[in-house]
Amino acid sequence: MMGADREYSPELNPHKGNRGLMRAWYALHNSWNGLVFAVREESAFRQELTLAACLLPLAVLLPFTSIERLLLVGSIVLVLIVELLNSSIEAAIDRISFEPHGLSKRAKDYGSAAVMLALLMCALVWITLGGKMLVRAWPLF
Repeated sequence: MMGADREYSPELNPHKGNRGLMRAWYALHNSWNGLVFAVREESAFRQELTLAACLLPLAVLLPFTSIERLLLVGSIVLVLIVELLNSSIEAAIDRISFEPHGLSKRAKDYGSAAVMLALLMCALVWITLGGKMLVRAWPLF
Protein backbone atom coordinates (compact mmCIF):
# COMPACT_ATOMS: atom_id res chain seq x y z
CA MET A 1 0.00 0.00 0.00
CA MET A 2 1.34 3.39 -0.96
CA GLY A 3 1.30 5.85 1.92
CA ALA A 4 0.73 9.57 1.57
CA ASP A 5 4.35 10.28 2.51
CA ARG A 6 5.85 7.95 -0.13
CA GLU A 7 6.78 9.32 -3.53
CA TYR A 8 5.14 7.74 -6.59
CA SER A 9 7.18 5.07 -8.30
CA PRO A 10 6.22 3.21 -11.51
CA GLU A 11 7.38 -0.04 -9.91
CA LEU A 12 4.49 0.24 -7.45
CA ASN A 13 1.88 0.40 -10.20
CA PRO A 14 0.91 -3.11 -11.41
CA HIS A 15 -0.29 -1.66 -14.75
CA LYS A 16 3.11 -0.23 -15.64
CA GLY A 17 4.99 -3.54 -15.97
CA ASN A 18 5.41 -3.57 -19.75
CA ARG A 19 8.46 -1.99 -21.33
CA GLY A 20 9.78 -1.47 -24.84
CA LEU A 21 8.00 -3.00 -27.82
CA MET A 22 5.44 -4.83 -25.68
CA ARG A 23 4.38 -1.54 -24.12
CA ALA A 24 3.99 0.00 -27.59
CA TRP A 25 2.02 -3.05 -28.75
CA TYR A 26 -0.36 -2.87 -25.79
CA ALA A 27 -0.74 0.89 -26.26
CA LEU A 28 -1.65 0.36 -29.93
CA HIS A 29 -4.11 -2.36 -28.95
CA ASN A 30 -5.73 -0.14 -26.30
CA SER A 31 -5.92 2.78 -28.73
CA TRP A 32 -7.61 0.60 -31.34
CA ASN A 33 -10.09 -0.62 -28.70
CA GLY A 34 -10.85 3.00 -27.83
CA LEU A 35 -11.57 3.88 -31.45
CA VAL A 36 -13.78 0.81 -31.91
CA PHE A 37 -15.69 1.59 -28.73
CA ALA A 38 -16.15 5.25 -29.75
CA VAL A 39 -17.56 4.20 -33.13
CA ARG A 40 -19.92 1.67 -31.51
CA GLU A 41 -21.07 3.69 -28.51
CA GLU A 42 -20.68 7.42 -29.17
CA SER A 43 -23.18 8.91 -31.62
CA ALA A 44 -21.40 12.30 -31.66
CA PHE A 45 -18.14 10.58 -32.64
CA ARG A 46 -19.95 8.71 -35.44
CA GLN A 47 -21.43 11.98 -36.71
CA GLU A 48 -18.03 13.65 -36.71
CA LEU A 49 -16.49 10.60 -38.35
CA THR A 50 -19.13 10.87 -41.09
CA LEU A 51 -18.22 14.54 -41.52
CA ALA A 52 -14.56 13.50 -41.76
CA ALA A 53 -15.40 10.85 -44.38
CA CYS A 54 -17.09 13.53 -46.48
CA LEU A 55 -14.44 16.24 -46.07
CA LEU A 56 -11.19 14.24 -46.23
CA PRO A 57 -11.62 13.28 -49.91
CA LEU A 58 -12.26 16.96 -50.72
CA ALA A 59 -9.07 17.96 -48.93
CA VAL A 60 -7.13 15.41 -50.95
CA LEU A 61 -8.76 15.84 -54.36
CA LEU A 62 -9.29 19.60 -54.61
CA PRO A 63 -6.37 21.82 -55.69
CA PHE A 64 -5.02 22.91 -52.31
CA THR A 65 -1.37 23.50 -51.46
CA SER A 66 0.33 21.04 -49.12
CA ILE A 67 0.07 23.44 -46.18
CA GLU A 68 -3.62 24.12 -46.88
CA ARG A 69 -4.27 20.39 -47.14
CA LEU A 70 -2.50 19.85 -43.83
CA LEU A 71 -4.64 22.54 -42.18
CA LEU A 72 -7.84 21.06 -43.61
CA VAL A 73 -7.04 17.50 -42.53
CA GLY A 74 -5.59 18.65 -39.20
CA SER A 75 -8.73 20.59 -38.34
CA ILE A 76 -10.84 17.47 -38.94
CA VAL A 77 -8.53 15.25 -36.90
CA LEU A 78 -8.56 17.84 -34.11
CA VAL A 79 -12.36 17.55 -33.89
CA LEU A 80 -12.10 13.77 -33.56
CA ILE A 81 -9.38 14.03 -30.91
CA VAL A 82 -11.34 16.54 -28.83
CA GLU A 83 -14.50 14.43 -29.13
CA LEU A 84 -12.60 11.39 -27.81
CA LEU A 85 -11.31 13.44 -24.88
CA ASN A 86 -14.81 14.77 -24.20
CA SER A 87 -16.21 11.23 -24.25
CA SER A 88 -13.52 10.10 -21.82
CA ILE A 89 -14.40 12.94 -19.43
CA GLU A 90 -18.08 12.01 -19.62
CA ALA A 91 -17.31 8.33 -19.03
CA ALA A 92 -15.15 9.13 -16.01
CA ILE A 93 -17.83 11.38 -14.52
CA ASP A 94 -20.51 8.75 -15.13
CA ARG A 95 -18.26 6.12 -13.53
CA ILE A 96 -18.10 8.21 -10.39
CA SER A 97 -21.84 8.85 -10.17
CA PHE A 98 -24.96 9.49 -12.23
CA GLU A 99 -26.20 11.73 -9.44
CA PRO A 100 -26.47 15.38 -10.53
CA HIS A 101 -23.63 17.50 -9.17
CA GLY A 102 -22.41 20.98 -10.06
CA LEU A 103 -18.81 19.90 -10.62
CA SER A 104 -19.87 16.95 -12.78
CA LYS A 105 -21.98 19.27 -14.91
CA ARG A 106 -19.11 21.76 -15.15
CA ALA A 107 -16.65 19.07 -16.27
CA LYS A 108 -19.08 17.81 -18.92
CA ASP A 109 -19.84 21.36 -20.07
CA TYR A 110 -16.11 22.11 -20.39
CA GLY A 111 -15.69 19.05 -22.58
CA SER A 112 -18.68 20.03 -24.69
CA ALA A 113 -17.32 23.56 -25.07
CA ALA A 114 -13.98 22.14 -26.22
CA VAL A 115 -15.75 20.12 -28.93
CA MET A 116 -17.71 23.20 -30.00
CA LEU A 117 -14.51 25.25 -30.29
CA ALA A 118 -12.80 22.49 -32.30
CA LEU A 119 -15.81 22.34 -34.65
CA LEU A 120 -15.80 26.13 -34.98
CA MET A 121 -12.09 26.10 -35.79
CA CYS A 122 -12.63 23.34 -38.36
CA ALA A 123 -15.46 25.32 -39.98
CA LEU A 124 -13.35 28.49 -40.09
CA VAL A 125 -10.42 26.67 -41.69
CA TRP A 126 -12.67 25.06 -44.31
CA ILE A 127 -14.59 28.27 -45.06
CA THR A 128 -11.41 30.34 -45.31
CA LEU A 129 -9.46 27.91 -47.50
CA GLY A 130 -12.49 26.84 -49.51
CA GLY A 131 -13.35 30.48 -50.17
CA LYS A 132 -9.76 31.18 -51.17
CA MET A 133 -9.88 28.25 -53.62
CA LEU A 134 -13.15 29.51 -55.11
CA VAL A 135 -11.67 32.99 -55.59
CA ARG A 136 -8.66 31.46 -57.38
CA ALA A 137 -11.00 29.41 -59.61
CA TRP A 138 -13.45 32.29 -60.24
CA PRO A 139 -12.29 33.06 -63.84
CA LEU A 140 -13.13 29.48 -64.77
CA PHE A 141 -16.85 30.00 -64.12
